[in-house]
Amino acid sequence: PPCHPADPASARILGVDIRAARGSLREVSVAPDPQSFYDAVGGEPTFRQIARRFYEIVEHDELLRPLYPSELEAAEERMRLFLIQQWGGPTHYTTLRGPAKLGARHLRFKIARPHRDAWLRAMRAALDEAPLTPAQREQMWFPLENLAWNMTTHAAPKPKPG
Repeated sequence: PPCHPADPASARILGVDIRAARGSLREVSVAPDPQSFYDAVGGEPTFRQIARRFYEIVEHDELLRPLYPSELEAAEERMRLFLIQQWGGPTHYTTLRGPAKLGARHLRFKIARPHRDAWLRAMRAALDEAPLTPAQREQMWFPLENLAWNMTTHAAPKPKPG
């Protein structure tokens, strides 16, 4: 049955007369969520710059370039979306690609230590050129460095047939 506050029986909720309680209710302020890292570093434009610079370096790196598709735009977008999500931005990466199971996604690639080191050099340069404070740069660097080490599957590159 519908609640009729004029009816004393329906004006009681859990033993409290809501008509009497109305005057004693006060507004409760809720503190806003702390600013995300994503917002603190400038949001999407910062991550776009990092991904773009990283792939500019990849384009000319003789060790990294063969690991990527001929067109780098899609790879750049995936990295940008991943970085944005990783650091507290919108979850478009997961929406488009599913969970970020990077180990499984990269398993088919033969990523050797020299590839990892070249990837880290490119990422370091991209981070160093981004509008980040030194503390923000390091906050991003350590997880990315760990990620690169975890993606390494071989000690040395596969020898070229010849």
